[in-house]
Order: sequence, then C-alpha cells, then structure tokens
Amino acid sequence: MTKLSQEERLTFYKSKEWRQTREVILKRDKFECQECKRNGKVTTGERLDVDHLLELEDYPELALEPTNLETKCVTCHNKKHKRFMKKENKWDDEKW
Repeated sequence: MTKLSQEERLTFYKSKEWRQTREVILKRDKFECQECKRNGKVTTGERLDVDHLLELEDYPELALEPTNLETKCVTCHNKKHKRFMKKENKWDDEKW
C-alpha cells in the first residue's frame, strides 16, 4: 500500500473533485457536525470540515468514498487529530 505524500494530499484537497464531493457530504449531513450530534449537541456558527474516517494518507482509494467521509466542526476534527490541544497544567494550584 502506497502512502500519499503531503504534496499529493495538498493537490487532492485543491481538486475540483474534492470540492464537489465535500459540498455533497456537507449537504448530506445537513451542515451539522456528526460527532457533536452523536454526543447530543448541535453545533452552529463554527467552520465545518469534511473528515476522512480512514485517513487519506493511508487509504487514498477511499478519498472520495461517501461512506468514508463525514462532516465535523473544527473543534471535533482537531480533537480527533490531537491538534492544538491545551496541555494540562499539573501545577495549576500554584500561582507563581
């Protein structure tokens, strides 16, 4: 199995096919974060991403497969990928 390079992924995300597929998935999911929805929450007013459930880098053959795509708010998408996570301060009782 061949992994996609970062350059190949960037090219893919700029493609007409991706932009069209992304719009279809957003409409299918009613412009709602599916992760928030599973947790009983409705997220509005936040930018939405279309997430590859099985990562594009590892599964390029599923890049445009609707069953591998779902709408996520930026917060949930970042949590999934552990991006921009606030580090816990184990000394937060200390104020010096």
